[in-house]
Amino acid sequence: MKVIVTGGKGFVGSHLALRMKNLGHTVIVIDDESAEENEEFYEFEGIEYHAKSILDDSTASLYEGVEIVFHAAAKARIQPSVSKPGSAFETNVLGTQMVCEFSKRAGVKRIIYSASSSCYGKSNRPPFTEDMPVDCQTPYSLSKWMGEEVCRLYSNLYNLETVILRYFNVYGPREPKKGHYAPVIGLFKRQRDAGTPHTVVGSGFQKRDFTYIDDIVDASVLAISVDSIYAYGEVFNVGTGVSTSIIDVSEMIGGPHIRVADRIGESKETLANIGKASAILKYTPKHDLKSAIVKY
Repeated sequence: MKVIVTGGKGFVGSHLALRMKNLGHTVIVIDDESAEENEEFYEFEGIEYHAKSILDDSTASLYEGVEIVFHAAAKARIQPSVSKPGSAFETNVLGTQMVCEFSKRAGVKRIIYSASSSCYGKSNRPPFTEDMPVDCQTPYSLSKWMGEEVCRLYSNLYNLETVILRYFNVYGPREPKKGHYAPVIGLFKRQRDAGTPHTVVGSGFQKRDFTYIDDIVDASVLAISVDSIYAYGEVFNVGTGVSTSIIDVSEMIGGPHIRVADRIGESKETLANIGKASAILKYTPKHDLKSAIVKY
């Protein structure tokens, strides 16, 4: 089977691309290497790479003969989107529409969209279920949710199969570590290695449903073969159902910490109800934070 992974040189995308290659599939990656949070862009032997934007019309021909598209390309950080909202909307909304349109034209069977749990915002009480109203607090969360709506539209209007996976706080090897707004586990590990204190935002008692990258990839692979009318255009939480405080994460990694000011648009807790993914995708997370965080 031939597959495309957009954003396939980054954190999540590189794991998706390598897993599909190791499963024996032909893998094409589209990635313009624009993610500022990445210290490195990852390439692996046996995968075809194209350093182009998903908005580039010249990528349309790459979709010919492709059966599955993993759409992981995005402007992926919350805080930078506050100062540069246009970039988030261009990539995460218009870019998603272009991926869907090129896929429709080429006869792609299915798109698996990397969505974000940030759309649950502050008004919903955890654990979050997929039928809760969205409460987008930042340009990033709104743009990622609008990408979901684009996928749903293409399923309903054009019969393009789309499966939407809302990731919860992904961590693991190759996670971004660059800059002040890197995901917290990568940031704390970088600070520990540099001999500087962990910068804990606010009280540190805010909690997150940290999900190991292999579990994210497992859910994505399961989304390839799910053959149910209840899956197309549908949203699935991909988390663990367990939340951990930022202070506890700091202690797991080890080292001193200092507190810094609260950030705009951040929730007190994220926690996934994974019942729908378990029932329909047959998804079961296999990694717990305390043991996985020390393995890499």
